[in-house]
Amino acid sequence: MTQQLEQNGSDIARLIDHTLLKPQASREQIVTLCDEAARYHFASVCVNPAYVALCADLLKDADDVAVCTVIGFPLGATLPAVKAYEAEQVIALGAAEVDMVQNIGALKSHDYDAVKRDMAAVVEAAHAHGAICKVILENALLTDEEKTRACQIAVDVGADFVKTSTGFGPGGATVEDIALMRRVVGPDMGVKAAGGIRTYADAQQMVAAGATRIGASAGVTIVNEARGKATSTGSGDQY
Repeated sequence: MTQQLEQNGSDIARLIDHTLLKPQASREQIVTLCDEAARYHFASVCVNPAYVALCADLLKDADDVAVCTVIGFPLGATLPAVKAYEAEQVIALGAAEVDMVQNIGALKSHDYDAVKRDMAAVVEAAHAHGAICKVILENALLTDEEKTRACQIAVDVGADFVKTSTGFGPGGATVEDIALMRRVVGPDMGVKAAGGIRTYADAQQMVAAGATRIGASAGVTIVNEARGKATSTGSGDQY
């Protein structure tokens, strides 16, 4: 699945999860994030679980902006039952999308049953409550074979998206990884590029390679570049 972006900013905005996941993120910064998301009509705001309820309240009148949060973040080493419980709790607080980090160590150990149980626990919890589940692979820690296997498992358990990175690992999204993920999951599953996407040119490359969602803190800058405006610092994170 590849797309071409129009040079007006609106189409790219609808692909962006406007993100602020820094541990020191303040309430004031989250309020700004939500204000920007509503103004630019981003797909979602992506925040840590502690801010889900606040974002749900701030965006209650913004029908086109979802609240997204992270599960087992950023290491992925939490027990599957704990990840599933976390997903249930944040959905109850207003999250419509959850981005879970897979069990990276289990994948590296070739314990594919454990990887599958881990992903399935969160996918089932999310879908039971009408939420979307994205699986974060953390590609910078994986071989191409491991990326392929993780994508195949994500397809098998019915995840809605596979996602490149947490933004806290040793590297972010690459065009090569997006293309690989798209080849493995096929044309219909979502692919989210996240980590280091700071310009409209970056976003264009990811979409051309097969990304259907962009995780970025620089969403305001990206949209303004698409519109031909001066860049803006947005919320100041570099996810």
